[in-house]
Amino acid sequence: MTPFRLAAIVAIYVIASLAWFVLGTSVTARSGEFDNRLSEEVALLWGGRQTQAAPEIWFERPTTVVDNVERTDASGQVVTESTRRVHIERVPLVAEASEVDVSLALDHRQKGLLWYDTYAVRVAARYRARNPDVEPRPIFVQVLFPSDQVQFDNFVFRINGQEAARAEDPSKGAVAHAVVPPGEAAVIELAYDSRGMDTWSYAFAPTGVADVRNFVLTVRTDFDRIDFPAGTMSPSTRERTDGGWELTWRFESLLTGQRIGMDLPNRPNPGPLAARITFFAPVSLLFFLTVMVILGVLRTESLHPMNYAFLSAAFFAFHLLLAYLVDHLSIHLSFAIASAVSVFLVVTYLRVVAGPHVALGHAGLAQVLFLVLFSYAFFFEGYTGLTVTVGAVVTLFVLMQVTARVDWGRVFSGDAVRPT
Repeated sequence: MTPFRLAAIVAIYVIASLAWFVLGTSVTARSGEFDNRLSEEVALLWGGRQTQAAPEIWFERPTTVVDNVERTDASGQVVTESTRRVHIERVPLVAEASEVDVSLALDHRQKGLLWYDTYAVRVAARYRARNPDVEPRPIFVQVLFPSDQVQFDNFVFRINGQEAARAEDPSKGAVAHAVVPPGEAAVIELAYDSRGMDTWSYAFAPTGVADVRNFVLTVRTDFDRIDFPAGTMSPSTRERTDGGWELTWRFESLLTGQRIGMDLPNRPNPGPLAARITFFAPVSLLFFLTVMVILGVLRTESLHPMNYAFLSAAFFAFHLLLAYLVDHLSIHLSFAIASAVSVFLVVTYLRVVAGPHVALGHAGLAQVLFLVLFSYAFFFEGYTGLTVTVGAVVTLFVLMQVTARVDWGRVFSGDAVRPT
């Protein structure tokens, strides 16, 4: 191994790294360039983020208002006249009990190179509000729709059995009302099937701080990876179910401006995942070239720089195939095909160049470790760095042990030297 050959291998490595940078940038652009547009398309087709607010409840009672009006009479004197008119006073009510049942069913949808965590939701809620007056009063309930991009099926909204009247402006939701005797309670029912994306949340009030009493909300999921958005409250209890969770929020008396929410689990996105693997490729190639160069020194049969150029191209083929297969196949199948093709290129090439032992025992094994396994570590979020670190440390230990007796001075002088 002469310094000239080593410099040539370094140059090949630099060129390959630049190629990976270009490919990774291309994949990132393909994934992120249309993310906002694709997200809007999915929201229009399936539904957007949903926030269901608790209904606003109030009752109305007439009051007499006296208006004093000053005017000038015929003699020029200023006189005050009093007029009486009936004013309808709107008095807010706090629900004395709330029971909300929510079922969330995850249904990922793919658009382009991205997966979106879409879901189906079933909401069934009952609220009870009492007429505190000494006379029968009409109690009104207004519910706002959880999203501008929303679809409702099996919609039910009524108070004491009376169906709600739809608002002329859909952005104002629906309004129901019923006359309730003094001291009696109005039972409010709300239920619907809908679809959304990313998050589902429940607000105790459309805005501001809410007074919450005797509240129970239960969320049942068909997925086991649960997470709660920032600014939301953790459940009071949680229980495992078949394939999911049953989460319960229970409060007797609460003042809060926070919400209850669920962040639906993400599915690994092919585009961003392929881009991260591509940007990591120079690290994989560096390990592979280092091992192959050192093994060549130990065999006293170093490969020519052109051989390393072809091997680097075979590595690049893995990422090139992966980047474009994910457009048409699942990420796991794309990864398997790209891995098989790249390993096949390396092994069959080195079988002719250096023999089966080097092709399979050295290059093939090193490629599976540093390219395939290191790249597959990106499928396990949070463990990628640890996996690569452990692999690097183990590789360093092995190389230090097998080269401990090598005379590196004679190696770089061009002499063929075996370990002493």
